[in-house]
Amino acid sequence: MSPYISDVAAWQESWDRQQEAYLPDREHRFAAMLDAVDAVTDGVPPRLLDLAGGTGTISLRALARFPDAEITVLDLDPALLAIAESSLAGRATVISADLGRAEWVAALPHRAYDAVLTATALHWLPAERLTRLYAEIREVLRPDGILVNADHMPDDALPQLTKRLAARAHTHRAARYAAGAALPWSQWWERAGDDPVLAPLVERRHAIYPTGHSPEWTPPVSWHLAALTDAGYSEVGTLWRGGADAAVVGLR
Repeated sequence: MSPYISDVAAWQESWDRQQEAYLPDREHRFAAMLDAVDAVTDGVPPRLLDLAGGTGTISLRALARFPDAEITVLDLDPALLAIAESSLAGRATVISADLGRAEWVAALPHRAYDAVLTATALHWLPAERLTRLYAEIREVLRPDGILVNADHMPDDALPQLTKRLAARAHTHRAARYAAGAALPWSQWWERAGDDPVLAPLVERRHAIYPTGHSPEWTPPVSWHLAALTDAGYSEVGTLWRGGADAAVVGLR
């Protein structure tokens, strides 16, 4: 069990601001994901898997919309999981597992999830592993359950516009950092490392990721759609797009 973080609301707010500086339309993708969950559960409280869930961002929004949802949060980062566990306060099952290995499935408390949701996380996995992961996720979904992955997924039909959109976003983000409106990623982790409760967990994180995550790999959305089709999903498509990001969906 992770240590309890008494000021967890402040850490969640800080995390949200750091992430929103990087992803201004972050809440839009979450709303689209939860709309899809609502569509496949038709008013029945969903069983959700928040994959690579970090601080429980998706889970907290899912519980606000579906108070009786049964939620599992899975991640490997001990610091982010501690924030998730304190924030969710028993309203979700929080587990540690490595998505880089197929054994992550054995850590799940359930099978037959209505939805597996993940955001801005799987771009750290190499192509071969993500391809296998899509197939593994399909096996933990119930029939007609859905996977939604929102991440950096440029539109390969719009290469020049995508570059311009990315450059524009970079300029706006740099301005916010310069004005102190939000912390960049590295500074957020420095603050976490100075916190007496989070500091030992940040040290454990550095041991897990001694050189940081693996290099980001951001193929176009067409690659994801093809990989989901090859993994056996019955319906595959783009649920949401914002600039160089998109949310792809696969229906079992």
